[in-house]
Amino acid sequence: GITAAQVPNLKLRWAFGFEGENAAAANPTIVGDRLFVGSASGRIFSLGLKDGCQHWMFKADAGVRAAVTVMQAGGRATAYFGDLRATVYSVDATTGQLRWKKKVDEHRAARVTGSIVADNGRIYIPVSSTEEATGAQAAYGCCTFRGSVVALEAATGDLVWQTFTIPEAATPQGKNKNGIQLFGPSGAGVWSAPTLDPATNSLYIATGDAYSAPAAATSDSVMALDLTTGAIKWFNQVTAGDAYNMACGSVDQTNCPEKAGPDHDFGQSAILVSLGNGKRALVAGQKSGKVHAFDPDDKGKKLWSVSVGKGGMLGGIEWGSAADARNMYVPVSDITFKDPVNLGRGGLNGEQGGGLYAIRLTDGAQVWSSHPSACGVKPSCSPALSAPSAAMPGAIFSGSVDGHFRAYAPTDGHVLWDFDTAREFITVNGMRAQGGSIDVGGPAIANGVVATTSGYGQWGGMRGNILLVFSVDGK
Repeated sequence: GITAAQVPNLKLRWAFGFEGENAAAANPTIVGDRLFVGSASGRIFSLGLKDGCQHWMFKADAGVRAAVTVMQAGGRATAYFGDLRATVYSVDATTGQLRWKKKVDEHRAARVTGSIVADNGRIYIPVSSTEEATGAQAAYGCCTFRGSVVALEAATGDLVWQTFTIPEAATPQGKNKNGIQLFGPSGAGVWSAPTLDPATNSLYIATGDAYSAPAAATSDSVMALDLTTGAIKWFNQVTAGDAYNMACGSVDQTNCPEKAGPDHDFGQSAILVSLGNGKRALVAGQKSGKVHAFDPDDKGKKLWSVSVGKGGMLGGIEWGSAADARNMYVPVSDITFKDPVNLGRGGLNGEQGGGLYAIRLTDGAQVWSSHPSACGVKPSCSPALSAPSAAMPGAIFSGSVDGHFRAYAPTDGHVLWDFDTAREFITVNGMRAQGGSIDVGGPAIANGVVATTSGYGQWGGMRGNILLVFSVDGK
C-alpha cells in the first residue's frame, strides 16, 4: 500500500501510549484493519489500523517483546505470542478472549523473546533465557538452561515436539572458588524467530553462546530441524568455545568461565533467500560483526563470510536484518560507552556507532554503507543501529538508538525519510507519551502504514513508551 516514491511523504497518522510503562520495544504486527502489539508489562493490544482505537487488551503473566503471530486455527483468526516467563498464549484475534495457554519450558530463567512462526496447523516457539545474567552471581550454580524450539498444535496447544539445541542435559563440571557446584554445557538459546522452509520440511534457527564450560558444539550455530519430528538435520558452528556469562564483564568474575568466549552469539533470525541461479542461501548476522551465508541444501556448508562491524557484547549485529532479491540490509550496532567498565551504566558514547550496510547475497560483497550522524551532547544517545531493519520495494526502514526512524534507498543507502521519535506525543488514548531509543523490535510495513515502537533504555538509551504509526496521507 506504499510506493517508494511516496516514502518521503510519510506523516504521523497516530500515536498510542503504553500507560504506566517506561519501555517500548516490541515488534508490531499488522493484519487486515488491525494492529497488534505487546508491551513490557505483558499487555497485548488490538488497535484499529486507521485510528488507533482499542478493540481489546489482554494481560499476559509477564512482559511480551516479540511480535504477535496471527493465523486461522479452528476456523477462527487466532493471535499467538509468548512472554518472558516462557508461557505461550492463544487468543481469539477478534475478541481477545483466551483460548489456551501453555508453559513451554520449566527452567526458571526461560523466556520467549523471538516471534512464533506458524505453518500447517502448528506453531513453532523459540526459547531463550536470562541465565546468562543470573549465572553471573557467585552463589549461583551456573548454568543449566538449554535453548530449544517447541512445536505445538495450534488449535489445542498440545505438545508435538521439543528439540533442545544442546542434546545432553547439563552435568556437574567442578566448583567455583566459593565451593558452588557449576554445570555445563548450557546456553545456546534461540533469541529470534525460526525460519520456515516447507519445501524441504525444515525449520532453521540461529543459536546463542554458551553460558558455562564446556561450550557445546551447537552454540553460536545455524541449525536445521525436521519440521515433522524436530530432529536435528545439521548444524554449522561459526564460533567455537564461546562460553560467556555476565560475570565476565563484572567486578566479581567468580563464575566467568576460565577460558571466556567473546559473547559473539546470533541474536537474529537466519533469512532464507534465492541467489537467482537455482541456488539458495541462509544469511545471518552475528554479534561478532560478521555476516555469514550458508547452503541450506548442502548441510549448511559455509558459502561466504564478511565483516561489517567491530563486534562486541552488544554487537556487531544484533536483532535482525532484511533482504530483497539482491542484497541483505544489515543494521550494525557497535555501540560504545564512555566508561566501558560500567557496561550499560556509564553513559553512551554519542560519537561512535554502526550503520546500515548493504551486502550482496551472491558473494558477500559490500554494496554500500550509510552511517547516522553523531549525537553531539544529547544525553543517553548513540548512533548505533541495533533494532531489526525491514524492507519493502524501494525502501529499507531502520530505527536507531538515537531515536531516529529512517528509510534508506536500497540503491545507494541515501536517506529517503527521517523522523525523530525521541520527543513527547499526545496519543489517541488520551495521554502524553514519550519516544526514545529504538531497539529490539523492528517496524511493520503493510496495508498503507509503517509502524514502530520507540523507547528502550536498558543499555543506557532513552526510555519511552510509544507506538507510532505513519501513512502517506497522515489520516
